[in-house]
Amino acid sequence: MRYKYNISNLDCANCAKRIEDFLNKDKNLKNVTVNFSNLKVTVETDYKGDVLKYINKSVKKIEPNAVIYSTEVKKENVTNDIIRLIIGVLIGVVGILINIEYLSTIFIIISYIILLYKTFLRAIKILVNDKTINENFLITISCIGAYFIDKQREGLMVIGLYEIGKILEATALNNSRRSISNLMNIKPNFANVKENDIIKRIDPENVKIGDIIVVKDGEKVPLDGIIVSGSAKVNTSALTGESILKDFKINDTILSGMINEEGLLEIKVTTDYENSTVNKILELVENATDNKAKTETFVSKAARIYTPLVFLLAILVLLYGVIFTHDSFIFWFYKSLVFLVISCPCAIAISVPLSYFAGIGKSSKEGILIKGSNYLDNLKNIKRIIFDKTGTLTTGKFENIKIDIKDKKYSKEKIEEITVKGEALSNHPIAKSLIGLINIKVDNKDVKNFEEHKGKGISFEIDKDKIKIGNYKFCNSDNDNAYIYISINDKVVADLSVTDKIKDDAITTLNELKHKNIICEMFTGDNKSNAISVGNTLGIDKISFELLPQDKYDLLNNYIKNEIVAFVGDGINDAPTLALAHIGISMGGIGQESAIEASDVVIMTDELSKINTSINISKYVSKIIKQNLTFAITTKVLVLIFSIFGIASMWQAVFADVGVTLLTILNTMRILKKRF
Repeated sequence: MRYKYNISNLDCANCAKRIEDFLNKDKNLKNVTVNFSNLKVTVETDYKGDVLKYINKSVKKIEPNAVIYSTEVKKENVTNDIIRLIIGVLIGVVGILINIEYLSTIFIIISYIILLYKTFLRAIKILVNDKTINENFLITISCIGAYFIDKQREGLMVIGLYEIGKILEATALNNSRRSISNLMNIKPNFANVKENDIIKRIDPENVKIGDIIVVKDGEKVPLDGIIVSGSAKVNTSALTGESILKDFKINDTILSGMINEEGLLEIKVTTDYENSTVNKILELVENATDNKAKTETFVSKAARIYTPLVFLLAILVLLYGVIFTHDSFIFWFYKSLVFLVISCPCAIAISVPLSYFAGIGKSSKEGILIKGSNYLDNLKNIKRIIFDKTGTLTTGKFENIKIDIKDKKYSKEKIEEITVKGEALSNHPIAKSLIGLINIKVDNKDVKNFEEHKGKGISFEIDKDKIKIGNYKFCNSDNDNAYIYISINDKVVADLSVTDKIKDDAITTLNELKHKNIICEMFTGDNKSNAISVGNTLGIDKISFELLPQDKYDLLNNYIKNEIVAFVGDGINDAPTLALAHIGISMGGIGQESAIEASDVVIMTDELSKINTSINISKYVSKIIKQNLTFAITTKVLVLIFSIFGIASMWQAVFADVGVTLLTILNTMRILKKRF
């Protein structure tokens, strides 16, 4: 089974990675992810006992202060640390200013104990339990070392500034997580259930399919359903990213997460909370950062090597100075202590996953669901995008229909009746569009042996007649001038010509993609004339027509070996092709389970322009990550070099540690403010 928990008292991304690696070595656990960005732990296990207790016991071995909870974790409270910091600093200042030597020593030692004890205890626990040298150990050694070489003031300064930095870092991280969470603050808190004209407010998870719920002005729609009474202006921005209010009326489908801005609605619930749109979206966003990008994985691994490497360099610096120079042991010991203060990799380890987390949250706010950091990262590398036609580049909703009767035994009305009877059993967008366009009601109980042939059409029987509706090859037509053919007993009796409108934003979207030097191609099962007409209007670079799903799969398979390719479809058909592409993008995925399941990126509206938005977000996230890594690494390396030449002291070393971490976190938050 798969379990999801919350984790508290997690100091840094490097600590999260250590816990994740340790738990993954446990034979009773598998696919463990510890997400520092949103403080979540996900684990799969067949363990029969108390899973939470078992995981907590294991975590204590590697990170003694961390605690796993099944309930939501409140943000980290730094009040006690602030009080401890103030008391410790005040006592330290008194110790520095007092002129009586033994009293000064006592006050400074007390200040050291107050400020350093928490870091010291962490260092010892991790050293004993995990046999690992981490930043707490290095800071402890630096401060104690400074005390014994008569640098007590600098030692106090190091631990004081380190504690200040940790408090600011925790505050910034809490604010960052809250900002990202607010972007996806779409979870309904209650549902007004109507029973015998009495309204009861209950938890959405307890509402049953078929219940009637009432949604008043300003309330969120708690569950998916169909409006049975009332009308309202509804804000759909939480799901689609669109701020314009939409009108909803009786018989309209409405989705959880939307907000009733004006009106009163009674809704018949069609899905339970677990399968509701809002819950699926929250699960996708929550799980997205479990699929880590290559950059994130590399940084996590590098961070584990970085700290012991710097510790080794500090020892080498000390040995070099003592053996090959005439300077004193204390002089070089001080330099090595500066090395240790710089050693914490937090700025690098925190900023990368936090950037991806912010990018995924921002994408969700724009109406784009991205299933993982790896997909967000890869969007910027796309070299070719292949589009399905119907329902993707076109609306999939036919505007006009012309029926050409080939066999005079059948009237127009009879052809319409046969068409609607068969297409009513299909889930294809074309079928739904045809039914809407013909707009007649029929009873299809006499339809037998219905079968859907992917990329071809449908077949069924009425009485003794064997009927096919589909493309010209499927119906054995002599020409391909029409869009759809109807064959009865292997004879074409009629064909249908329809007009499928190109989406309003298709041309501008493709032009922008070409401006990014992305090749745009179209795969369609439609006939040559329709495909070329649409392709030429849009300026498609290459058009492939009359393709079956297997043909699309085989053609795409040839591309993915040489370049990063995305496939864009409607999420209902071509599931294998969507899965095969480096990035599968589903259009109009709102409320469609098939779209969410089949693809890596779900555009929750029918707007093709969101593809460019997702690429732009990917590029911006990458830019922020590069800025953070460049700034953090450059600063640390410069301070290391300057310390060797006596230019940098522990003041600069502390800035290179906690100061840089804080600045990279603040820089990462620009992702949430950026307009795309």
